[in-house]
Amino acid sequence: MPSPTVADYMIRNVQTVSPDMTVSQVREKIISSNFHGFPIAENDYLLGYVTAKEMLRFIDRPDARIREVMGRGTLCVVPTMSIDDATRVLFRYGLRNLPVVDEEKKIVGIISNIDIVRSQIEKSRPSKVMSVKNLLEKQNGIRLKISNQEVPINELIPTQKEVYMDELIGRQYEIKRGLNEPLIVIKRRNGYLVVDGHHRIMAAQKMGLGTFKAIVLEPNDLNIRLGLEKTAEKWGLMTLDDVKIIEGAKHPFMEVTTMLLPQEQANGLNERLIESAKAQNPNR
Repeated sequence: MPSPTVADYMIRNVQTVSPDMTVSQVREKIISSNFHGFPIAENDYLLGYVTAKEMLRFIDRPDARIREVMGRGTLCVVPTMSIDDATRVLFRYGLRNLPVVDEEKKIVGIISNIDIVRSQIEKSRPSKVMSVKNLLEKQNGIRLKISNQEVPINELIPTQKEVYMDELIGRQYEIKRGLNEPLIVIKRRNGYLVVDGHHRIMAAQKMGLGTFKAIVLEPNDLNIRLGLEKTAEKWGLMTLDDVKIIEGAKHPFMEVTTMLLPQEQANGLNERLIESAKAQNPNR
């Protein structure tokens, strides 16, 4: 399997600032965004990178053009660079983001620490898939073929009775930021049995998505009934709508991540996530 590259994980729709914008205008753009800085580009050519910290240096020159105060050039990478090498650049220079340029030095994307984390999470998929594959083959005396597909959400059959609301909200945030970690599913005659990814797919369903990336395990004999399948039927799980959403308790992951915070701060964090999700999905 080829090593993942910057092109596989970079964000292609890049927000930039013009060198003719003023310090005040760029400062306001940073404040009103979720970013810590922006590439400076003119006619798509990368000229530099401006950060919130740099804007503080020119706080007494709000009307100065960025062209007048900017540092020339910036570290950047190319789409074909490996993710491992891009990680080293970010790590060695303590950067949050790296512009991605083509051979003409035109900006074609940006890669961030978040994208690097996403690549590392997804890197663990192959070993997990093989563990599931080997176990199912041994238990059921079958052979499984592996493929990557976009599967219809309405054809998914759950094997987990409950999910947690706070974790659903966290998963929605991840999906919006591009962490589309694929599900692991087993092909059946009447749909796809979910092995791994219930919170992910429930979050995607609430967001109104129609399909989701999945690693599909397809048995050589679709007539063999699997243990997971029997358990799902025993619990009355036919569609995702049959999964219970628990609202009054924290998912174990959220419990651990907030255990060091004062309770009121942890509650406030959860409330902000909920309000943010409602604001972005007012009809859901």
